Amino acid sequence: MSPEHTPIDIEHLRSWIGRQQQRADYVCPSGAARIAALLDRDEHEYAPGERVSAAWYVMLFTPTERQSRLGPDGHPPKGDFLPPVPLARRMFAGRRNQFHDDLEIGRRIVRRSQITDVQLKEGASGRMCFVTLRHEFLDGDRLLLVEEQDVVYRGPAQPGAAKSSRKPAALPEATARKEMVFDPTMLLRYSAITFNAHRIHYDAQYASEVERYPALVVNGGLTTLFLWDFAMQRAGGRLRASRSRNLRPLFVNRPVGLNLALDAQTGHGQAWAVNEQGETAVLIELEIERP
Repeated sequence: MSPEHTPIDIEHLRSWIGRQQQRADYVCPSGAARIAALLDRDEHEYAPGERVSAAWYVMLFTPTERQSRLGPDGHPPKGDFLPPVPLARRMFAGRRNQFHDDLEIGRRIVRRSQITDVQLKEGASGRMCFVTLRHEFLDGDRLLLVEEQDVVYRGPAQPGAAKSSRKPAALPEATARKEMVFDPTMLLRYSAITFNAHRIHYDAQYASEVERYPALVVNGGLTTLFLWDFAMQRAGGRLRASRSRNLRPLFVNRPVGLNLALDAQTGHGQAWAVNEQGETAVLIELEIERP
């Protein structure tokens, strides 16, 4: 039986709902310096006690699975904390964040994680299994941020598979725009910061021959990080809330447009990234705390 037709016991997978995991990590100066360098900041020494944006939390809790346990795609194995979804490809579909306070250099952070939902759906390109995780980040008794992630699993890429039929969302007129290109060094640095070994971000042969992408795929988290930073720099305030959807992939060495439409009074608005055809790839509803 071909992998795309493998039976999926959704009730068995849904038995993972409620599973919990707790990990600890430290907000280290080198991690903050690497995020700053990726965002093209001037070199800066981050001292203990200094505060940085909670949007830089991607440097924390990076996967530390033993090398011998990584799968062919570079991901850790399923079946321990994450359910054993029998579909080969894994991607982020979106995330929802509430930012309550900044990160502080040198502090010990605890992340409490829980699987909150598992759903099986049928799309234009075949079956998809969505796993939703909730993470709470705490500094002692102080809640720093809450994140919900939607992880989607899909079957092997097929020649001539149907492309996404999603229509572009109706978006407001952008109040700020920025053109950029995600080059291979940016993908490498982000993967190094997050210890992300998914091969579609650095192995061009794997990306094209196995997952059938036309080029290296820009990590959705990297695009989101740049959109968050673009919004905060333009608004001059802290990020308070974000709700993002990854609608289609972006590819290395191709033009990307960052767009922002923000209400100057409320701090509410949208940020989005478009590809060279003008199609929306990442869409974020966000709230910026005004200074």
